[in-house]
Amino acid sequence: MLLVQFTNEAGARRVAVLEQDQLRVVDGYASTYALARQAIASTTKLAELAAAAIGAEVHSYEAVATSGRLLAPLDHADAAHCYVTGTGLTHLGSADTRDAMHKKIGGDVETLSDSMKMFRMGVEGGKPADGARGVQPEWFYKGDGSVVRASGQPLQMPDFALDGGEEPEIAGLYLIGDDGQPHRLGYAIGNEFSDHVTERQNYLYLAHSKLRNCGLGPALLVGELPAHVAGTSRIIGTDGKVRWEKTFVSGEQNMSHSIANLEYHHFKYGLFNRAGDVHIHFFGTATLSVADNITVLAGETFEIESPVFGPALRNRLERETSTFTKVNAL
Repeated sequence: MLLVQFTNEAGARRVAVLEQDQLRVVDGYASTYALARQAIASTTKLAELAAAAIGAEVHSYEAVATSGRLLAPLDHADAAHCYVTGTGLTHLGSADTRDAMHKKIGGDVETLSDSMKMFRMGVEGGKPADGARGVQPEWFYKGDGSVVRASGQPLQMPDFALDGGEEPEIAGLYLIGDDGQPHRLGYAIGNEFSDHVTERQNYLYLAHSKLRNCGLGPALLVGELPAHVAGTSRIIGTDGKVRWEKTFVSGEQNMSHSIANLEYHHFKYGLFNRAGDVHIHFFGTATLSVADNITVLAGETFEIESPVFGPALRNRLERETSTFTKVNAL
């Protein structure tokens, strides 16, 4: 099942099941958040609750997308109660990439960079046996819900940024129950979007490079994630032509960490188990246009798609002008 959030022509919020090009509205719920809250309270599967509440109201997905009325597939009314985070060095990449990576990490561990040490740790201990806790991954914070952009909305690159590049990833979408228990609603395709030039100056700049917008959606895949997910990432120029394109793979078959291990090492912190909070957690990627020496320009569009997640995620790159001047002393 694919769930989509949007606004109707009058501006009212809706949550709907996407079937072909039709958005079949779920009656009685104005948001995925409200639907999920009820599913938790009634101990009902999210897909079952949504299916049972589908009403007669139907919209054209294409019409909603074209008119800019898509919303992110999960959000919180108070953006400060939505955490956006992620993990890196979790993906094995293509067969060629895997072979090259294993050669890099196969020697004396003391000769490896910190990144390669982290990757090697994941390969060796990121998929523990059932019930065991594996090695913890690289982890980063992107921001709160205010950084999330729906399909069709622009991604803003700050004026101080050295780069604005895509990262085609899968994100897990979660809601914390009233008892502090995390509940995974499902997954969405995303553009984690980072400043790779800043990060490459010094790996300790990773935290700075991640404090950016991100694209998410348009649909929430309810249920389990396939072991193998294939998709395509593109950069579309201002002339409407594809300037760069590459396939990407994800899913546990293509990862050095299990989803359960990544989830454990995120939600083991009490801070992330506050009742009512939303979490959007990116799982990483092995495909980047910057690796092919591509610099994305303002006005160009990121397009990330995978058949598993329905319609493509599209976001135009914009450079914003900072309004920050100085800190005032009181």
